[in-house]
Amino acid sequence: MTSREYRPIDRVIGEINRAIKVLSASAGVRAGRATPADDAGTASLDDTERRESARLMRVNHAGEIAAQALYQGQALVARDPAIAAAMRQAAAEENDHLVWCEQRLAELGGQPSRLNPLWYVGSFAIGALAGTFGDRASLGFIRETERQVETHLGDHLGRLPGADQRSRAILEKMRDEESRHGRTAEMLGGIELPWPVRTAMHCLSRVMTRTAYFT
Repeated sequence: MTSREYRPIDRVIGEINRAIKVLSASAGVRAGRATPADDAGTASLDDTERRESARLMRVNHAGEIAAQALYQGQALVARDPAIAAAMRQAAAEENDHLVWCEQRLAELGGQPSRLNPLWYVGSFAIGALAGTFGDRASLGFIRETERQVETHLGDHLGRLPGADQRSRAILEKMRDEESRHGRTAEMLGGIELPWPVRTAMHCLSRVMTRTAYFT
């Protein structure tokens, strides 16, 4: 049996369908694994604690929207099929992160960022652009992204209300897996990006996280 060859229009339609699923909770996106929050029990949060947790989880949810788009954009233009497969595997784990954050955000009575479509389109474009510079540069971009995300998650773990063990369990699991994604990208040949690129990535990340915190 021969594998189907997809035309460019097929791939475009596939990416549009994937974007709709990622951006719409009603589109049936499901996690492949149970949320880590299931093992954390429940605790009562006051209004201030609940509001802070919801804002932090909205930021993390927006980050996972961006991560989905970033990996899909890079996988779309990857030259090496093995690297494209590794990126899609990482995207599958990021999908779990997305669903976990979405579930927890709903539990806290929060709403997703209204700018999620912007985060998705922008990240997809950045991922595809990074991929045009070659697989090693693309992997280096992932390596640096995951390094910054790991730092960002550590900051959020320090800011979460002490009683919010459900959100904490999710973020700790995410941090472990983001760290592994970064190491995998490095082992596959990811290069160290020039410092101006790393600085620009950091600045863009801060704009997104600060904006998503409030909107």
